[in-house]
Amino acid sequence: MAFGVKFISRNIGLDLGTANVVVYLDGQGIVLREPCMVAVRADSRRHVLAVGEDAKAMLGRTPDNIVAVRPVIDGVIADFDSTQLMVKYLLHKANGFAVPIMRPRVVVCVPYGITPVERRAVIESVRGAGARSVHLVVEPMAAAIGAGLDIEGAQGSMVVDIGGGTSEMAVLSMNGVVTACSVRCAGQKMDEAIINYIKNEYNLLIGERTAEEVKLGIGSAIQIRRRETAMVRGRDLITGLPNTVEISNEEITEALHEPLTTIMNGVRTCLENTPPELASDIMNKGIYLTGGGSLLGGMDLLIANQTGMPVILAENPMDCVAQGAGILAGNLERLRRITEEAEDWK
Repeated sequence: MAFGVKFISRNIGLDLGTANVVVYLDGQGIVLREPCMVAVRADSRRHVLAVGEDAKAMLGRTPDNIVAVRPVIDGVIADFDSTQLMVKYLLHKANGFAVPIMRPRVVVCVPYGITPVERRAVIESVRGAGARSVHLVVEPMAAAIGAGLDIEGAQGSMVVDIGGGTSEMAVLSMNGVVTACSVRCAGQKMDEAIINYIKNEYNLLIGERTAEEVKLGIGSAIQIRRRETAMVRGRDLITGLPNTVEISNEEITEALHEPLTTIMNGVRTCLENTPPELASDIMNKGIYLTGGGSLLGGMDLLIANQTGMPVILAENPMDCVAQGAGILAGNLERLRRITEEAEDWK
C-alpha cells in the first residue's frame, strides 16, 4: 500500500480510539469512521496490507503470514509504526485523496491520566503522519464539548464516556477537569466477557466479531422482562467441529456483570471525589453519557439506578469525542484555554 501525505483541510479533530478512528474536518464535520485496525505481514510489521474496514474484514480469516492487529490498545499506542501508517492513510482518505494546500493542525483525544511517554508517542505518530502541529485533549473534555455542554462557567458538568478500550468519567468546570477517573474497561472487555461466558457455559469458542454482534443485538446492562435470543455459531471445544447454540439476553446480562461493575466503580469514585457544590450542579443537570459503549441497552438506567442521578444519553454519542476535538481544532483561542499541550501554536 503506497500513499503520500496530501491534506486539504487545515484543522482536523481526531478520535484515535481503541475500537474506531473518527475524523472530523473543519467546516465539514465527521467525514470518516473506520475500525482502528491494520493488516500486516507477520514477518514485517511495517508492510501494511489493509487499513480500517478492509483490515477488520480479515480478522480471524487470514493465513499465517498475514495478521490483523489493533495498533491502539486500551486507548494508548501499542504499535507505533502501524499507528503512524494507519493515521496517515485515514487522514489522507478523509480528505478524498486531495491535492495538498498545507499541513493541518490536528487535535487528538487521549484518555485521562496517560503517561508522558504515552502522550509523546501519540504526538510523534500523528506528527509523522503529516500534521503541522499536534495538540492533545483528554477524552471527557472533548466529549463534553461535542455533546454541547457549557463547561466554561463555574457550574459543574459530568460526562461518562464509554469507548472501546477505556471508560472516562470526569467532572468539568471553568474549562478544566475538577476530578476524573479512567478505567481500562469498556466495549472490548464486554466482548471478552461474552466470549468467556459462552466458552465456559457451552464449550463453544466464538470470535470477537461474533461477540460484538451478540452484544449489539441482544445485550443489555440490566435485566429486562422481554426475553430475546440469538443463534451463536462457533467451534465446539469438545468435538472440534462447528456448532450453533441459542443464547438469551438474560445470559448476556449475566456475562456483562463484571465489566459493568468495574465501570460503575469508576463512576462512583469520580462522584465521591466531587466537591459538594459541583455535585449539586450535577444532580440538577444530570450525567451525560457518550461513547459507543453507552449504546448498550439499559446503560443509562443502570447508572441512574446506582447513582440516584438523572442520566442523559447524548445525541450521536459515538461522535461526541471527535466533534469536540474538531470544534477545538477550528477555534484556536478556545483550544489555547483548554489544551494541555502549549507547544506549536501555529
